[in-house]
Amino acid sequence: MGVSSERQNESLSRITIHSDICHGKPCIRGLRYPVEVILELLSAGMSYQELLDDYEDLEMEDIYAVLAFAAKLSQIKRVQFLDAA
Repeated sequence: MGVSSERQNESLSRITIHSDICHGKPCIRGLRYPVEVILELLSAGMSYQELLDDYEDLEMEDIYAVLAFAAKLSQIKRVQFLDAA
């Protein structure tokens, strides 16, 4: 039960990367909401509705886009930790 690639691409198009916005970090629709901040809030237990209430210019589709972006980033072949020497 996968998500159609068309729908996923539409979601991912909401994630923008511009060097002059948030130091080039991936953001939602150029609104200066970095993907990492939204993920941190969600992982800390904030609900979708709480996010939408606190950030009135966000839309539910933006939250789905953040999750789709994170899912894409997690699709890696291998993780190699660097020695902190």
